Amino acid sequence: QVQLVESGGGLVQPGGSLRLSCVASGISFSLYRMDWYRQPPGKQRELVAGITGGRSTNYADSVKGRFTVSRDNAKKTVYLQMNSLKAEDTAVYCCNAGRSSDDYWGQGTQVAVSS
Repeated sequence: QVQLVESGGGLVQPGGSLRLSCVASGISFSLYRMDWYRQPPGKQRELVAGITGGRSTNYADSVKGRFTVSRDNAKKTVYLQMNSLKAEDTAVYCCNAGRSSDDYWGQGTQVAVSS
């Protein structure tokens, strides 16, 4: 059974930082591309950042220079380091594992940026 479990969300002030984690089980983790998505309140889900098995990364323009995605294949974990957080970063953040026709999602973790 495949599971993706996110953690690390919470309430943070503007300018603050959070580190999200997503632990995978039931998949050959190193073979999967791992992506972070977010869904702000009342808006559509959007891709935030992604990392391939070979550790190539990509970012949404809105988070470039502030967010960093990384992975630890031995721990089957992908991370999203979020710095200089803004109110518009408020959203439910989910991780996704993708490979060929495989597509798995976690339940998400809430991030709220507010003073």
